[in-house]
Amino acid sequence: MTDPVVLRVDATSSAPALVLRPWCTRDVPALVEAYRDPALRRWTRSSVDDDAGAALWVRTQQRGWAEGDRFAFAVLEAQPGSAAAQPIGHVVVKEVAHGKPSAEVGYWTAAHARGRGVASRALDALTTWAFETFAPGGLERLELLHQADNVASCRVARTCGYGLTGALPATPPDFPLDGHVHMRSRSA
Repeated sequence: MTDPVVLRVDATSSAPALVLRPWCTRDVPALVEAYRDPALRRWTRSSVDDDAGAALWVRTQQRGWAEGDRFAFAVLEAQPGSAAAQPIGHVVVKEVAHGKPSAEVGYWTAAHARGRGVASRALDALTTWAFETFAPGGLERLELLHQADNVASCRVARTCGYGLTGALPATPPDFPLDGHVHMRSRSA
């Protein structure tokens, strides 16, 4: 993949249009701000504490694109005529490999953007793109993992057609609580 991928999600009667694009260094301040939220820090595996940590995180996302195994998108509200929009969320498809039938998706939404359908709309766009892009290489299903007590993630998964397929036992310290596995197949 050499050209930057930009996905667009149409506005609804209650929510603005979204733009999903690869992360870039100008997103560092918004990333630091998003990670100040204790709930976000609780639900994500990574930690961003300052500009240096955010810049490293962005470079990791960019490296995934370059290596072709992790495709992370900043989620922005579309603001006509403005290039200054700040990310309000993140979606990613990871562990992608030619001939491998499954990959994993993940997402988060900044605190001020929660409850407005950002995660489900962005995840739905990512899911469609992932299947269209990687099915010729063998992708048949996408998995979504989250802690069992993350009710909002269960709701987003169901909204996007990811059925609950199992449970994961806790593996402290990285995963201190049991988890859920949701799955969506290409044929769904």
